[in-house]
Amino acid sequence: MRPDDRPRYWIAVASAQHVRRGVAGGFMQVNHGKVAPLRRIRPGDQVAYYSPSEVYGIKDGLQSFTALGQVREGEPYQGVMGEGLMAFRRDVAWFKTQDAPISGLLDRLELTAGRRNWGQAFRFGLVEISERDGALIAAAMTA
Repeated sequence: MRPDDRPRYWIAVASAQHVRRGVAGGFMQVNHGKVAPLRRIRPGDQVAYYSPSEVYGIKDGLQSFTALGQVREGEPYQGVMGEGLMAFRRDVAWFKTQDAPISGLLDRLELTAGRRNWGQAFRFGLVEISERDGALIAAAMTA
């Protein structure tokens, strides 16, 4: 744990279809299975998934938060994605939530408020957010 022992809050980015696979399996992946971003996350941290689309590579306008959970103990590990592909993962205890469109939060989140090109914040696949933003997302997903 970190010296201050407080959890951090993150937004990960993936299609809803990919997020559902992770929720069903109790894990998360980011950036097509790269390990470096997962090493920034620690047990006890909260992660929300933002899904720009339902299916990877198809612009369908979903733009919603699609999963919310807390990172479990343990380090990143490799898992089989299928067709011989391996990806790094972290175990997550996923909460029971409902999808929440980002449109209703854009002006309230510190990450996006007043930003015309708010989607740029998500281009790296994993972004740390404030505790306040984490609470707003959680409230929208559990309302």
